[in-house]
Amino acid sequence: MGRIMAIDYGRKRTGLAVTDTMQLIAGGLTTVPSGEAVDYIKAYTSQDKVDLFVVGEPKQMNNEPSENMHYVKAFVNRLHKVIPDIPIEYFDERFTSVMAHKAMIEGGLKKKKRQNKALADEISATLILQGYMEKRRSNL
Repeated sequence: MGRIMAIDYGRKRTGLAVTDTMQLIAGGLTTVPSGEAVDYIKAYTSQDKVDLFVVGEPKQMNNEPSENMHYVKAFVNRLHKVIPDIPIEYFDERFTSVMAHKAMIEGGLKKKKRQNKALADEISATLILQGYMEKRRSNL
């Protein structure tokens, strides 16, 4: 069984998270500049088996796609062209940034560390992955 990789795509940075090989535990992987994300993911998938990509879907409060969705779609199209054999699913990413900052506060990180946007993006990707896994388990 391969891993599931979650992707929190942003215009500047992309947070990445993966499951363990049993697909039970989500953990942060890294944050990369968005222009390098597809290359990083391709290199990662050449080393570790990935069964699925879960991409954060930016939505507004009224459930409509946010203005960032067209950037996410362009990224997903590029990713699919480079790695066509791994399926891609979207997962609602609303509130993940807020929850990431809350997790950093509750985790006792000092203010300077909490201002690290790359860490927040990695935590957001982890939250997307956890949410996806919880929803998948509840649908079994």
